[in-house]
Amino acid sequence: MRLSSVRALIVSAGTCLLVGAGSAVVTVTSVKEWYPRIQKPAWAPPDAVFGPVWTALFLLMGVSAWLVWRDSAGSARRRAIGIFSLQLVLNGAWSFIFFGLHRPGWAALEIVVLWSAIVATLLVPYLMWVSFAAALNMPICRANR
Repeated sequence: MRLSSVRALIVSAGTCLLVGAGSAVVTVTSVKEWYPRIQKPAWAPPDAVFGPVWTALFLLMGVSAWLVWRDSAGSARRRAIGIFSLQLVLNGAWSFIFFGLHRPGWAALEIVVLWSAIVATLLVPYLMWVSFAAALNMPICRANR
């Protein structure tokens, strides 16, 4: 593997992890103070599950973006990276809306847009996890109006 490709992989994975870290900063206070007080469905996973799952997903997303960068060119690359970047921004926005603003209803609307952007990227494990998050977000929204 060439040095430029290794650098691109580091930048790609690092960017995704940075978005995850930004989301964690917004989330950490709410997970301690707000989130334990709201009503959640009985099947909501323990809080300790989310960090490792998101870390693995952000790493996989970074590798996926790097593979697209490495294996495509021109307008196809720009379009794919553009859609990927959009979903990454939407991912960070969801955390800010749900945990930062304490607005599960708004987050439920935003996650539909996020989910659509993820469908366009074809990132299946990430899509599955966000589908689960959406399924969790909806009853939280209803129970905490």
